[in-house]
Amino acid sequence: MNFKKILFLLVTGVSISSLGIAGCTPTQQDLEAGTEPSTDLTAQTETATPTPTTQAQEPPGDVPYVPTPQPVVDAMLQVAKVGKNDVLYDLGSGDGRIVNTAAQKYGTRGIGIDINPERIKEANENAKKAGVTERVKFVQQDLFTTDFSEATVVTLYLLPEVNAKLRPKLLKELKPGTRIVSHAFDMGNWKPQQMLNVQGKTIYYWVVPEQVPANLR
Repeated sequence: MNFKKILFLLVTGVSISSLGIAGCTPTQQDLEAGTEPSTDLTAQTETATPTPTTQAQEPPGDVPYVPTPQPVVDAMLQVAKVGKNDVLYDLGSGDGRIVNTAAQKYGTRGIGIDINPERIKEANENAKKAGVTERVKFVQQDLFTTDFSEATVVTLYLLPEVNAKLRPKLLKELKPGTRIVSHAFDMGNWKPQQMLNVQGKTIYYWVVPEQVPANLR
């Protein structure tokens, strides 16, 4: 079939694909099979069209949920020397494992803060299984509007930029001597007093000073 006839058919609205005209771009299937390029232009168009995702998404503004491995949880609580007289706030508490472990092993009273209602539900279910519901509470709340002043220990596994934004608030609200432990990420130019490596994971440990340097506020 010559070019003029093809042009005529296009102008008159006849589908090229219905005529079996070979396409010029190989499909992924062609490349994998080592065959000639597909002649179905409709199939090529469908391949190029994005497929909508049905995967559940975290709420807007939330930090993606990645559980802290239990050995890291244990090390975080140990470096902070948590005890029955402490009040532990876990920021971005996820399934509640840090708060629940502290309550179960050390008798610590704990508050878990998370913006995702599904995580709050899961954490409460885990608290029931651990038998610590009388010592723990999980609250669906924005970290930046939460009052942390009651805490004697703060744990977190967030993101570097979230840590940096939270740092002035933590240093302003927390009492001197409050211990802060972070899994994986530091707090910018606030040098940790101790760093641990547990199964390839880094743990950062700070203590709120009596006088907060101006460059950290």
